[in-house]
Amino acid sequence: MLDFLSNIWNILWWFLTAFVFIAYLMALFSIIGDLVRDRELNGIAKAVWLLFLIFLPFLTALVYLIVRGKGMGERQSAQAAATKAATDDYVRSVAGTGPASEIAQAKQLLDGGAITAEEFAALKAAALAKA
Repeated sequence: MLDFLSNIWNILWWFLTAFVFIAYLMALFSIIGDLVRDRELNGIAKAVWLLFLIFLPFLTALVYLIVRGKGMGERQSAQAAATKAATDDYVRSVAGTGPASEIAQAKQLLDGGAITAEEFAALKAAALAKA
């Protein structure tokens, strides 16, 4: 019975160790990515941070997260917002769902007999209201 419990604790310890190591690697890669993307930090400061990350990794990661953590979050949020804006602009340009295209689609439906003139007027007014 003790051997079984010993094996269970060994397995749990292994999972905990693996979890902590993977979490550390994720933090390390986030820090390195932040260093590379930061436009305000000069090259010498980036090199110093990287050197400390190589020789004193745990302490440097902890200090980096304490000193630059807030800016790290702000830079990541700004990058996500810029990416979302670029994606939205691309989708709009490809989809072509501006007011003119909506009115043109409604006109095709009117010409095809799928909608009435009143429905066309309502769709046209809605499309113009969006603009």
